[in-house]
Amino acid sequence: MIKRTLHIGNPCTLRRREQQLVLHYPKELGLEDKSVPIEDIGVLILDHERVVITQMLLAALLANNVAVITCNEQHMPTGLLLNLDGHTTQTELFKAQIEASEPLRKNLWMQTVQAKLRNQADVLEEAGTPGDTLREHARNVRSGDPDNLEARGAAHYWRFLFPPAIQFVRHRTGPPPNNLLNYGYAILRAVVARNLVGSGLLPTYGIHHRNKYNAYCLADDIMEPYRPWVDRLVWQMVVTERLDGSELTNALKGRLLSLPAMDVLIDGKRSPLLVAAQRTTATLAQCFQGEQRKVLYPERP
Repeated sequence: MIKRTLHIGNPCTLRRREQQLVLHYPKELGLEDKSVPIEDIGVLILDHERVVITQMLLAALLANNVAVITCNEQHMPTGLLLNLDGHTTQTELFKAQIEASEPLRKNLWMQTVQAKLRNQADVLEEAGTPGDTLREHARNVRSGDPDNLEARGAAHYWRFLFPPAIQFVRHRTGPPPNNLLNYGYAILRAVVARNLVGSGLLPTYGIHHRNKYNAYCLADDIMEPYRPWVDRLVWQMVVTERLDGSELTNALKGRLLSLPAMDVLIDGKRSPLLVAAQRTTATLAQCFQGEQRKVLYPERP
């Protein structure tokens, strides 16, 4: 069963009752209490300054490998809480991951970049621009991507994805629709980090990203081929539906929160993105252990 992504955007108290997450709203809101089985939740987003959560509920959420995201005053995700004990053979897997050889890491990054470029090419083609340049880059990626084709592909991709009238420049602190992309990427990062922990891996220790200030280097590596699903959704919202993305409204967040349930193609079969990410991180763990040489990444259905 696909896990749910819950967004809490109103004042409320969250507590545990048996194996249920219970939402209790202040009387002035006139809303009835709600409950959700904890086992049904994959990601929980806390997006209001007056949300209160009990320790008992937090413990139950983490025990069920729920990724808990906290947001700042601008309603952008800023924190991520994950389970520290996500796999029965975690110590063995940590050791294999940390001791992975440099050739293996470079090979894994090559596979990651190739998958990302192919998926970006698909999105460009759907947006009406040929994807030949990105597909050629994907074919030419070498171990470790010494030619930096990932960055060169990104420059080409962002130049042509949105119409010239939008004058879009991709930058984390740039004008809209960068805010929509940032929000979608934060959800995606939480999904991937959650599944890395569930597969017994350290989301901190990357295969390519090395920033000492980044606690989720491996998550940032492995989410790369999944980013085009965020890009495509934002493109649809801004270009096809002409939605106003100047403010990150609850309606826009709701659209972006659908990402974990979106269909992808992985290993020749359709699957929700959340489930596909589990397949990806599981095969990554097998690569670290020497049981497999290829990471399963998603493709466009």
